[in-house]
Amino acid sequence: MGGSEYDDDWELPSADITLVLCGKLGCGKSATGNSIIGREVFASEYSHTSVTDTCQMASTALKDGRTLNVIDTPGLFDMTISSEDAGKEIVKCMNMAKDGIHAVLIVFSATSRFTREDSSTIETIKEFFGEKIVDHMILVFTYGDLVGENKLKNMLNNAPEYLQKIVELCKNRVVLFDNMTKDRRLQAKQLEKLFDVVDSVNSNNGGKPFSDQMLTCIKEAHAREKEVHDAIGYTEEQISDLKKEISRARDEQLAHITNMVEEKLNITVEKLQQQLMEEQNARLEAERLAAEARLRSDEEIRKLKKRLEEAQRENEEFRKMAQNKCYIL
Repeated sequence: MGGSEYDDDWELPSADITLVLCGKLGCGKSATGNSIIGREVFASEYSHTSVTDTCQMASTALKDGRTLNVIDTPGLFDMTISSEDAGKEIVKCMNMAKDGIHAVLIVFSATSRFTREDSSTIETIKEFFGEKIVDHMILVFTYGDLVGENKLKNMLNNAPEYLQKIVELCKNRVVLFDNMTKDRRLQAKQLEKLFDVVDSVNSNNGGKPFSDQMLTCIKEAHAREKEVHDAIGYTEEQISDLKKEISRARDEQLAHITNMVEEKLNITVEKLQQQLMEEQNARLEAERLAAEARLRSDEEIRKLKKRLEEAQRENEEFRKMAQNKCYIL
């Protein structure tokens, strides 16, 4: 399975399957992309080059003849990236996925503790693209060389409630990836499992990739560009003028879409931050009430101990008095 890499050029190849890799920086997205493509096309933490800082796409042909596009992204929905930078990268990703997204691979490290931030990344994607994007999500856990299938299952069974809800949300679409193995049988087996899940997602969605208003606008812009390239009966000067006009209109549309994305992303992040703040406040309130209950309980125990001690003293005094009476008699 060979592969080709593409930057942000406007003319990008269509494919039968388009996969988008999402996740925090350092979770193994690029290494997973390389495993899927079959060679090192994305800079990863395992390579000697810097990790991904912008969207990149690579293409390959599968054994069954289908063409595949894999889009590697930086930490698009990390809280550490600015809305402006995230907005530009999201538009770039949409441009690369102009024909729609068949599956979004949410990548996590199986060796790292799953946090609320990881959960909020998925919530951000869901809020940004809408509920339908969930039907195209697949959870991919990396470092399969350190964590086997059985251990991963145990981890998920004993995971925090918010991780279990995400697994349930994605209808248990979970794949474990070993990006370090050189065993060709293992490489083939994990790819086969991944594409079985991708095909299942595709089938469940009627063979239609995910798309929304912004992706539709980008696809229409690409279609207009193609019309000019395929134009017949125009002079070279007329075609040149048409290209300039479409290029100008395209740049304006992309700028407009970028602004829309940034605005929507800001609203989404603010909404999630508010939700997280409310959850944190609720958790702090619950902890306060629990602490007060413990204090009340401790106070009640202290009082009971005091009463018990007093009762013991009274009993001792009564016993001594009884003994004295016995002596007198």
